[in-house]
Amino acid sequence: MNRNEERESWERLEQLYRSSRDDLYSYVLTLLRDAAAAEDVTALAFERAYRRRRTFDRHLGEQRAWLFGIARNAALDELRRRRRVAALVVDPESTQEEPATAEDEADVLLRRTAVRAALAELPARDRELLALKFQAGFSNAELAAVLGVSESNAGTMLHRAVQKLRKAVNAPV
Repeated sequence: MNRNEERESWERLEQLYRSSRDDLYSYVLTLLRDAAAAEDVTALAFERAYRRRRTFDRHLGEQRAWLFGIARNAALDELRRRRRVAALVVDPESTQEEPATAEDEADVLLRRTAVRAALAELPARDRELLALKFQAGFSNAELAAVLGVSESNAGTMLHRAVQKLRKAVNAPV
């Protein structure tokens, strides 16, 4: 690789870092549920991406999905080292800026609690799909690239996970 190519490679990686670092950290934090470990794994993912930047092939997918795949593998490595299963927790954001009344605030709190409890009961793969889609904002094509499945399979898996979550949230207590 000549100097210009090396510089362009570095600039693309720097741009990827700036555009993805917060989403990547949130995703890893969702998997690990440990802020310090999430920081370490996020840094490790960028380090691995830097070392492997020459192996990235644009014809095989987007660079963002490639990076999230590296982060996913690093987080799974961390979980294996800990010998425990990740309990993913997603904090759903309210669509309201501020609840209008105390009743509205209580309703939002109840809905968030119900979603958290429902998520905790889902299988890890479903929680991961939901985190990638709704926290990281991935398209189905990006989901497929990270998970190593076809785009239609990723869409089907996501649909089933959402259906399970809806059913669990609406189940009587």
